[in-house]
Amino acid sequence: MPDPAASRHARVTRVARTIRGRDRGWCEDDGMRWPAIGIACVRGRSMEPTLHEGDRVVVVYGIRPVTGRLAVVRLPDSEAGPRPLAIKRVTGHAPGDPTSWWVERDNPAEGVDSWLVGPISRQHVKGVVVARIPNRLRRLRPPGVRRRTRG
Repeated sequence: MPDPAASRHARVTRVARTIRGRDRGWCEDDGMRWPAIGIACVRGRSMEPTLHEGDRVVVVYGIRPVTGRLAVVRLPDSEAGPRPLAIKRVTGHAPGDPTSWWVERDNPAEGVDSWLVGPISRQHVKGVVVARIPNRLRRLRPPGVRRRTRG
């Protein structure tokens, strides 16, 4: 049976990201190296009121998290199996372990965070959320593109 807490936490679906540097979170081209950038879609209510179900955020992969900012993390597996990627707030280094991060949810009534699973290792912090895409921008369509209707 799936872990209900895992299904409620802010799961992340990668909508888009660069093709090169997928595993490392870095892109290389013409001798230049820069972090990979992508878009993630929020699922769950653990980050309310900051983020809501269906919000989209811009993520920079492969950079060091900043205390107080949101990050995309891989939480440890539950007894029911692996948990999906999640967006959590980085509150600092784990107590007594400067190589791990302590992450928390904004909604204490929902989801999973370091209070339940412990510190998150450096390699499990996948990226940093740098912006939220406003809902009104997602609804814009290029000129001449009609919304598909059924029937």
